[in-house]
Amino acid sequence: MANAAVAVGGNYFGRVTGWFQQARDYVNSLRDEMRKVTWPTRKQVQATTAVVIAAVFMFAFYFAVVDTLFGRLISQIFAVLTKH
Repeated sequence: MANAAVAVGGNYFGRVTGWFQQARDYVNSLRDEMRKVTWPTRKQVQATTAVVIAAVFMFAFYFAVVDTLFGRLISQIFAVLTKH
């Protein structure tokens, strides 16, 4: 019966130190991988940011035009259908 308690409860200290070792290993491997990353230059970041901002404004303009056209179309349809 004593063996069952040890098996269920386990070695708490061993589990905690094991967790810390796993966390340390993870951080070390993360640090190693981050050193391998090729980071973009400032010029590349500025160029891609400009493209994203331009695309956002183009899509916003497009959707505003489409929304206005559909809104007018639906208003005309309702106007025709509500006339007696």
